[in-house]
Amino acid sequence: MGRYNILDADLSAYTVLLADDIELNLVMLRKMLSRYNFNVVTALNGREVLERMSEYKPSLLILDLMMPVLNGYEVISKVRETPEYSSMRIVVMSALNTNDSVERSLGLGANDFIPKPILMERLYDTVSRQFEAVLAMDDVAE
Repeated sequence: MGRYNILDADLSAYTVLLADDIELNLVMLRKMLSRYNFNVVTALNGREVLERMSEYKPSLLILDLMMPVLNGYEVISKVRETPEYSSMRIVVMSALNTNDSVERSLGLGANDFIPKPILMERLYDTVSRQFEAVLAMDDVAE
């Protein structure tokens, strides 16, 4: 299996769900991710994340830890408890970038962790790696 050039791939059939309780962060993330041609959906709290997931079936969730209603840890747990989302890629982004928060996120089932403030290159590298995994899983499923 070779490496995919994600920017050359047709990702228009894929959805990314961005979750952060600060709307400006969502606007900035959406703008940063505009180089990709996937669909972007947003959520402002943990309950909205779960609602959007059932409606849009995202391939990737980029999730803040500090959110109202359900925090990021609770969302990761609920996502990983749901069989239909067990293979969905989850990237945590948080200003809580201590070893404990990173280990807890990954231990609950997140695939990666990006500290805030988010550096554009780190975001691109992470999203590209996650979509390489998504596309590879889709190739195996075919």
